[in-house]
Amino acid sequence: MDIITAIESRRAVKKFDPHHRITEAELQRLIGLAMLSPTAFNIQHWRFVAVQDPALRQQIRAVAWDQAQVTDASVLLLLCADRNAWCKEPHRYWRNAPQAVQDFIVPAIAHYYQGREQVQRDEVMRSCGIAAQTLMLAAQAMGYESCPMDGFDFAEVARLIRLPEDHEIVMFVAVGKGAQPAMPRGGQLAIEEVLIRDRFPG
Repeated sequence: MDIITAIESRRAVKKFDPHHRITEAELQRLIGLAMLSPTAFNIQHWRFVAVQDPALRQQIRAVAWDQAQVTDASVLLLLCADRNAWCKEPHRYWRNAPQAVQDFIVPAIAHYYQGREQVQRDEVMRSCGIAAQTLMLAAQAMGYESCPMDGFDFAEVARLIRLPEDHEIVMFVAVGKGAQPAMPRGGQLAIEEVLIRDRFPG
């Protein structure tokens, strides 16, 4: 599937075939594609929690407004991120770059993030948002449907998955075989309303 078709055909599907499970090879492929998403300074702070244990999925569903996608999707992916990835052996992120590039970029990472907690959190939100879209488009190209989700108790899900203190849960992405078509699009705004040329009016 070409990328434009994937973009045009991707929808948030709510009903999945509960009997279908993604294969390990497909999961590896899906995450591998998501890992090609860009991150600031290449720090790759996303962490993808693939929830496959049925009992854990039931517990998560109980704190996620009882949404069926949590248990019925072929795989439930929790997009989390390490806020402190920037200071955890940052040379790893540039080990294949020329030495001159390493000498410039690696110190710049600390300079940019040190003592800037809001920036650290903002970056993980941006990065996981980009990765989520990559995941959904990759799933579409692989013959799966998906659903981005944030209707859940973040603190309780963090407890259930033993989320480290320096990590954030950003969102879920449920991926699976759709059991029924997505609802018609609710109504797209006119491009004239969302495309601003140079400056906002006024």
